[in-house]
Amino acid sequence: MFSPFQAIQGKFRKLTILPFICFLLLIFGSSCSSTKNMNYFPEIKDATLSDKAPVAEPLIQINDLLSIIVSSSNPEASAIFNAPNESTNITSSAAISSNTLTIGYLVNLNGDILFPVLGQIHVAGLNKFQVADYITQKIKERKLLIDPIVTIRYLNFRVSVLGEVTRPGVFTTPTEKLSIMEALSFAGDITVFGKRNNVLLIRETDKGQKLVKHLDLTKQEILTSPYYYLKSNDVIIVESNGGRLAKEKNSQFIPILFSVLSFLIVAVSQIKF
Repeated sequence: MFSPFQAIQGKFRKLTILPFICFLLLIFGSSCSSTKNMNYFPEIKDATLSDKAPVAEPLIQINDLLSIIVSSSNPEASAIFNAPNESTNITSSAAISSNTLTIGYLVNLNGDILFPVLGQIHVAGLNKFQVADYITQKIKERKLLIDPIVTIRYLNFRVSVLGEVTRPGVFTTPTEKLSIMEALSFAGDITVFGKRNNVLLIRETDKGQKLVKHLDLTKQEILTSPYYYLKSNDVIIVESNGGRLAKEKNSQFIPILFSVLSFLIVAVSQIKF
């Protein structure tokens, strides 16, 4: 025959097992949610993909910083056009670090640049090849150089990556062909709390509008999408899957669980003895 104390002790033992079961389920559930949807292109197969939309040549916008280099058979005569491309050393006030800054040609609020000898040139809305052809033609017309070669590059091609990534921020790159995967790698990749199937892209159009596009980075179609390659000033926002908030809630719940568990263990010990 069981005594009343033994019956009570058995009930308390069951109560002490229940929090352990809940704790194990909590750990298992959080581990499953953290590994779900973490892979890029989970169903992709070996294939040769061709871009349906070629990379569009970006158009020059206000506040773009351009490197315009003019070369010819006469380097001394060409030097006057290249002065704004010279680099200068910028030292911090604390004399801790020193950076090299290339001045370049800044596109003003009217969409113009001030070019040596030729004066004011409207460049906004044109691509770099159109501007290079224009400058080349003007130099030839005024017989300033013989067979000039004009090369233009962007000095501030940048994208912003925000949301559930390891290192959010603004990233500047010397290349003018940057994919969304490369931009995410700059930011340290999407965290386990980010949605790879719902990445937001915000892009300024040539008409001064904002284009908003949701991208699914788990689908193969993104590789041939016109949004796979980014443009300067693009903003990428990775949405949270709610896992971080759940983790914070769990971190608050677990100490309470252990407190209840400790109380039950002490209660069972008191009944036993």
